[in-house]
Amino acid sequence: MLSRFIFSVVLLFGFGFFGFNISKIRKNILIGKPLNRSDQKAKRWKTTLLIALGQKKMFQRFLPAIFHLFIYVAFLFTSTELIEIIIDGLTGSHRFFWDKLGSVYILLINMIEILSVLAFVATLVFLARRNLLKVPKFQMSEMNGWPKLDGNIILYLEIVLLICVFTMNGADESLFLKGKSHVEGSGSFDFIISSFTAPYFFNQFEVSTLILLERVGWWGHILVVFAFLNYLPFSKHFHILMAFPNTYYSNLSEKGAFNNLNSVKEEVSKMLDPNFDPYASIDSNNNKLPDRFGAKDVEDLTWKNLMDAYTCTECGRCTSACPANITGKKLSPRKIIMDTRDRLEEIGRNRRKHGNDYTDNKSLLGDYISEEEIWACTSCNACVQECPVNIDPLSIIIDLRRYLVMEESKIPSELTGMLTNIENNGAPWQFSQVDRIKWAEE
Repeated sequence: MLSRFIFSVVLLFGFGFFGFNISKIRKNILIGKPLNRSDQKAKRWKTTLLIALGQKKMFQRFLPAIFHLFIYVAFLFTSTELIEIIIDGLTGSHRFFWDKLGSVYILLINMIEILSVLAFVATLVFLARRNLLKVPKFQMSEMNGWPKLDGNIILYLEIVLLICVFTMNGADESLFLKGKSHVEGSGSFDFIISSFTAPYFFNQFEVSTLILLERVGWWGHILVVFAFLNYLPFSKHFHILMAFPNTYYSNLSEKGAFNNLNSVKEEVSKMLDPNFDPYASIDSNNNKLPDRFGAKDVEDLTWKNLMDAYTCTECGRCTSACPANITGKKLSPRKIIMDTRDRLEEIGRNRRKHGNDYTDNKSLLGDYISEEEIWACTSCNACVQECPVNIDPLSIIIDLRRYLVMEESKIPSELTGMLTNIENNGAPWQFSQVDRIKWAEE
C-alpha cells in the first residue's frame, strides 16, 4: 500500500508539474499575433504524417537519420510499456498485460529490448559526435554553455533509462528461471536480450537481491521517465511533442512567397478613404492604434513564429545549409530561433511576475539579434527547406527587416541606391525608362 501511495503521489506531481509548465508555454505562444492556419486540412495531416511521424526530411542526411530513427522508434514503443508501468504502480500488479496478451506481449517486450539496444548504440554515437568528433555545427558560439549541456543531459538520461529497463527485465528473467517470478506459471518468459544477459549479470544473486534489483529497475525507469517528461519544457527536446503541431501548422505556400502586412494595408486603405480624418481622436472614431510595421520584439511576431521557437531541436541543419553562414557572415538561422525562444521566455517570466503591461526596455531586435545578422540573409529559404520539423526562420528575419526599413528608416547603403532607382526609374538600374532599350542599339 505504501508503494502504491508513493507511486500515486509521484504520478500526480509528475503530470501536474508538466501540465503547469505546458500552460506557461501555451500562454507564451499566445503572446504572438493571430494567424490563420486552418486551411487545407487534408494537406496539413499529410504533412504531419510524412514529416513529424514519418521523419521524411530527416533522411536528407541518411546516417544521422538512421541513428535518430533508432531512438525515435524506441521512444514510441517504450511509451506503450509506460502504460503498463502506470497500471502496475496504481494497482500493485506486476506486468499487468502479460497474462492478457500472452505471446503478443512477449513480442512487444522483445521489440522494445531490440530497439533499446539500438537506441543505446545511437546514444553513444550522438555523444561522440557532440563531444569527441566535435562536428562543426555543434561548436558554434550559440551552442556554448546551456545548449551544449542540454544536449548531453538528455543523452545521459537515455543511458540511465536503458540501464534501468535492462536491470528490471534481467532481474525478472532470473527470478523466472528460479521459479520466483510474479508471472511464474504463465508459460514461457524469455526476453530476447535479457535471457542472454541475465545468466552473466543476475543469476549469481539471491532471490531477495533479485527482487530488490527488479524494483530498483522498475522505480528507476518510471522516475527517469517523469524526470525526462518535466525536463522537456526546459529543453530543446521539447520538439518530441511540438514537432506534430508545428508541422501541422506549416506554411503551405510556395517558398519565396511573402505575405502582405495587414498594418500596411490598413494604413493605405485609410489614405484612400476620403471620409477618413487623420486628426480625429482615436476614441471618438473608435479606431485602434496602428499595428507596428514589421517586428521589433516577440509580441510583433505571429503565434506560429513563437511555436517554431519552442519546436527547435538545435540540430543546426539550417545553419549548415545557410550560404551566408558558409561564407563567414554573422547570420545563423539556428541562433535566430534560439534567440526568439530566449526572449519569449524572458517576456513570459516578466509578465507572470510584474503583469502584462510591464516592459523591461529590451527587445528581440538589438538586444538579442543584431542588424548585421538579419541583413546577411539572402532570403534563399535553404534554412526552411532543411529543417526536419518545418521551422521558418526566414519569416522572423523578414519581419525584423520590415521594422528597420518602415519604422526606423534603416537600410544598408548598398540597397539605398537600388530602391531609389526602383522608385524613380521602375527598375534597379540607374537608367530612365525611355533609355531602357538603348543597350540593344549596337
